[in-house]
This record gives sequence, structure tokens and C-alpha cells, in this order.
Amino acid sequence: MNRLGRAVKDNGLTLAFLGLLLGAVVGQAISGVAELNGEQRATGGATLSVWEYLVSSDFGVDIAENWQSEYLQFALYIVATTWLVQRGSSESKPLGDIGKGTDREQKIGRYAEKDSPAWAKAGGWRTTVYSRSLGFLMTFFFAMSLLAQSIAGRAAFNGQLLGRNQDPLSWWGYATSADFWNRTLQNWQSEFLAVASMAAFSIYLRQRGSPESKLVGAPHGVTAEDP
Repeated sequence: MNRLGRAVKDNGLTLAFLGLLLGAVVGQAISGVAELNGEQRATGGATLSVWEYLVSSDFGVDIAENWQSEYLQFALYIVATTWLVQRGSSESKPLGDIGKGTDREQKIGRYAEKDSPAWAKAGGWRTTVYSRSLGFLMTFFFAMSLLAQSIAGRAAFNGQLLGRNQDPLSWWGYATSADFWNRTLQNWQSEFLAVASMAAFSIYLRQRGSPESKLVGAPHGVTAEDP
């Protein structure tokens, strides 16, 4: 196998989902501009090209509000599973393994191995930061997506207000408005339901060969990472 083929195989999961993401964004752009232009023609407004739609606030707010809810899910899940467990779930640590773990268990500081990441070996603030870097990054992406949603959403909402000869809202006015929180909470509740469903259903159901599932023959009461 050549280097490119091995790189594709070794990163297949990431590449597959990035490909699906690109396809979904393209599909959303095509369907979104068709819907918007249908509304514009019905009211005598100007239609948009696909590119004009891609850089519009309507497209931006739809993208951002979905992304922020996904990153919220991951940020909360990463942190919550440090301290919370679910008996029998493939999404949980063993019941007696609550908390951050010892330095020896985490292979950090003087317990780091030869090929451990440099900041895991360093100790001090660098190891502290690195030990929480995944949660930090997901939280950062959530915050930036939420900010982007509020900015794009304000522009789109003010466009509607101006069309009705109403005064536009400030950023803070929109960030505390019913429109912003209605959009936001619709996405949040679906993410919370998905996580709860996955944690509960993985107790009793299986997917052979998937790391997200227990072994097919594992008892229901055995948590995925139990020895």
C-alpha cells in the first residue's frame, strides 16, 4: 500500500465524516437557496445566486446554530463522563472509576512513557492544560459557534424587521431575544435527548464490531470498560 493509501486508511473515520459534512453543506446550500428564492419570487423580491446565499446571514445562522449545539454536546459529554457513570452503558467508565484518575493511571509527569506527548511529561501548568485540552477546545468551538450564530442571526432578524419598517435590534437585544433562544434551545434539547438515548440504549442493544458498543455477548449489567 502506498503512502497516500495508508494515510486514507489510517484516517478513514475522519475523512469519511468530513466528506459527509461537505456533501451536507452543499446540499443545504442548494436546497436553502431554492427555498429562499421561491419565497423571494412569491413576494416580488430579488433572487440570490448560490454564492450570494453562501455568504448571507440566512445561511450563516443556520450553519452556526447547528454547529454550536453539536459542540455543546461534546463539551458537556467529555466533562460529564469524568464524574458521572451509567451502569451497563458502553458510554460510561466503570462504576468505581469516577474522577480524573491518578497520575500513574493517566501516565503523566514522572509516570509518562517514552512516547507520551511532551506536555504530558512536562508537569506543572502545561500538563494541567493538556489534561483538559479536549474539553477546552470543544468549549471554545461551542462559544465561537454561539457567537457566530448571534451575529448572523441578528443580521437575518434585523433584515426581517426592516422589511416591516421596524427598528433593528442591537447585538445584545438580539442575544436576549425570543428568536435567538427559540432557535438555540430547539437544538440543545435534541442533543441532550440523543446523548441520553445513546447512554441508555447501549446497555441493552449492540452493534457488532463498533467501539461504541459492548461485545455482543456481554451481559447487560457490565459497563463497557469493566475488566
